[in-house]
Amino acid sequence: MAEDNVKRLTYFQKKTTKCPVCESEFFKEEMHSGRGRLIAGELTDELHRLYEPSQKFGEVYPLVYSMVVCPHCLYSAFPKDFLEIEKDTAKQIEHDNDRRIRTVHKIFPELDFTSPRGLEEGTASYYLGMLCYEFFPKEIFAPSFKQGLCTLRGGWLAKSLHERLPGENYDYLAKVLYRKAAFLYNLAVEREQNGEEPLPADFNYGPDTDKNYGYDGVLFLAGLLQFRYGQQENRANRKEKLEAAKTNLAKIFGMGKASKDKPAAILDKSKDIYSEIKKELANEE
Repeated sequence: MAEDNVKRLTYFQKKTTKCPVCESEFFKEEMHSGRGRLIAGELTDELHRLYEPSQKFGEVYPLVYSMVVCPHCLYSAFPKDFLEIEKDTAKQIEHDNDRRIRTVHKIFPELDFTSPRGLEEGTASYYLGMLCYEFFPKEIFAPSFKQGLCTLRGGWLAKSLHERLPGENYDYLAKVLYRKAAFLYNLAVEREQNGEEPLPADFNYGPDTDKNYGYDGVLFLAGLLQFRYGQQENRANRKEKLEAAKTNLAKIFGMGKASKDKPAAILDKSKDIYSEIKKELANEE
């Protein structure tokens, strides 16, 4: 994407944000809205909204700008959580600074969060978020789900990176992130259902930025990701996981007709994945 187009896509806030981890101040990057910047394309099976390139702005990836990232210590979190962490959490993340920075630089050695972000920074922002949410208390922030959302979105952006740079092994990174997302989404559902880690009612579950599919979206993706990217080696364990996924998917379309709260897209996709899981389980018998 040309530099002038990037600048017209985003802007940096005039007011600084103070990082609660390292106490450095920085300017947050935001995406402009309107004026044909986003031309909605298809919705994938994973509820990921694709966008058509525009003549004026070229290819646009709104997900690149969703995470707030401190450019100094690389603390990363969703906007609602970034400033809300407790002092103990901030200290734990600060103690992890060196490991976090070293880990992400092995994959992305030339990150720059002080200039307009590219796909590399966007993908890295979710990878960093996955690492940071490990320290958030589960009673308040639902870190398992948010780590799952980070890895899923990171996987989407890594796939886009692979399409642009096919020789850089970003397809392998995408595969790793998808597998991690399958584990974390199912862990989040399990913990929510047993009361160990409640999901916050005021959080946008996405999974993308264009529409919030709510808890139905979480159940759907837990089943889809388990089916497509869950482990294959232990067949007994896989069968158990798929049975649970099938039960959760049935909850989505069990009430029947589409509505404002339960759009046709997720109903139809849930039925399709339910049928595919049912077929695999039948072949196991």
